[in-house]
Amino acid sequence: MSELSSSENHPDNQEPSTSLFGYELIRDVLLPELLGKDAPEILYWAGKRLARKFPLGTMEEIKHFFLNAEWGHLNIKEEKRSEMVLELTGEIISARLKNNSNLSFQLEAGFLAQQLESQKKLAAETFEHPTKRSGKIQFTVKWDKSDILNVSK
Repeated sequence: MSELSSSENHPDNQEPSTSLFGYELIRDVLLPELLGKDAPEILYWAGKRLARKFPLGTMEEIKHFFLNAEWGHLNIKEEKRSEMVLELTGEIISARLKNNSNLSFQLEAGFLAQQLESQKKLAAETFEHPTKRSGKIQFTVKWDKSDILNVSK
C-alpha cells in the first residue's frame, strides 16, 4: 500500500487512532457543509479517485485497507455472476448510524466500485444500503460482463 498506512512511521509501531468525534466532525458535518447538496455524488467520485491512488489486487487487501482507514470491517456476504454483496460493520459504523440518520457511505461505495472494476477489468457500480437498526451497511457491487474495460496504457 502506501507509507500512509505503514506502522513503521509511528512510535512503538502503534497506529494513530482517530476519535469518533473527530471522524464524525469531518466526515458527517464539515464535508456535507462544504460540498452541499451534491455531497453524495462528489464523495462517490472521491472514493473512486482514492481507489486509483491506492490500487489493491485482492479482496483481502481491500478488507485490510478498510480496517486501516478506520472505515470498518468489510465482509463478503454473497457473490453471484455479476454482483457481490458486502457488509460493513464495526463500532464506528454503528455509532455513526446511531448519532445521525442522514449519512452517506458513498466514499466507501465509490472506493469499492473502482477497486472491483480494476480487479475484474469490467465496469462496476456500487449501491449502499444502510440499515440503521442493525448498525450495518450493505453494499451491492454490480458489474457488466459485456462492458470490458480497455486496460492498455
